[in-house]
Amino acid sequence: MVTHIPRHEYPPSLAGDIDTAAGLQGLAKRADEMLERIERSDMSRRRVFDTTLILAETRCKLDPDAEEFETWEAWVTAMQLGSARFAMATAAEGSTVTCRIKEKEWRLPATGPLPHVNASSWVKAFYLALICRENERLEELARVPVSLLRESGATFDEYIYSWVETLQCFWLGQEGVSTHLVAAVDGTGPDSAQHADQELMSFVLYPPIILFYRYLRGDHAQFNDALVDAIKWHRSYWSGEDDRAMSSEGYVALGPLAIACLARDRGFPIEVESEYLPKALLNFTWAGEIDT
Repeated sequence: MVTHIPRHEYPPSLAGDIDTAAGLQGLAKRADEMLERIERSDMSRRRVFDTTLILAETRCKLDPDAEEFETWEAWVTAMQLGSARFAMATAAEGSTVTCRIKEKEWRLPATGPLPHVNASSWVKAFYLALICRENERLEELARVPVSLLRESGATFDEYIYSWVETLQCFWLGQEGVSTHLVAAVDGTGPDSAQHADQELMSFVLYPPIILFYRYLRGDHAQFNDALVDAIKWHRSYWSGEDDRAMSSEGYVALGPLAIACLARDRGFPIEVESEYLPKALLNFTWAGEIDT
C-alpha cells in the first residue's frame, strides 16, 4: 500500500519573490552569472554550487514532481558543480581540470583543501550524483580522500566522516561498509554529537543513514517503513519554525531521495509518494535528455 505524505503548507506571510516565476528567473540569472565567471573568480567557484542547489530545490516548490525540463536541468547543473568542486580540490597543485557543466567544457584551477570543500558538501554532492545516476562522478567522489575533507577546517561531528567512508566503501565495493555504518549511526546519538543541533541530527541528518542500513538489509517492507519515517521527520523539522519553512532545503528531502533512487534502481518498490520526493527525479524520467 502506498503512503502519501503531503508537503507542509507555506503560510502566505512567508512567501517571497523567490517563490514566483519571476523570482526563479532572477535566481537562475544569478547562478548563470556566477557560472560564467567560474574559470576566473574564486568567489564564484565558492558560491555557485550552493546557489544552483537552491535554484534546483526552489524549482521543486513550484514544480513538485520535477516535470519541467528546466527543473531537471537545474538538478543536473547542481550535480555537475558539486562534483567539480571536488575535482578541483583533488587535482594536482598548479594544474587545471576540465569539467562539463551545463553542456560546456570549463577549465578550472586546482584548489586543494578549502573551507567549503568539506564533508557536508561532499555528502550533498554524492546525494546529487545518486539522484542523477552519475556513476562515473560517484566513483570520482568515492575516491576523494577523507583527509582532504578534514583539512577544510570546518567543524563537524565525527559521525559525518564515518558516513562518508560508508558511502565510499560501498560504492567502490570495498570492505568496511558495516563497520563505518555502525560508527556513523552511533555518532548521531545525543551522547556523541557535540556540534549539530540534536533536532537537525535526528530529523534530517540521521534518516538517510538508517535508510541506507535498511537498503543493505534488502527488506523492502522495512525500507519503506524507514522511508515513511524519514519523510515525516523531514516534514516535521522544516515546518517546525517559520525561518525553517522559508528555507529551500525543506522543499525536497535530499538525503532520503538519494537513497530511494539507489533502492528503486535495485528493484525496491518505493511505496511512498510525496512532494518531498519529486517523481521525475525518483523515477529518472529525464534520463538521456542532457549530455552530462
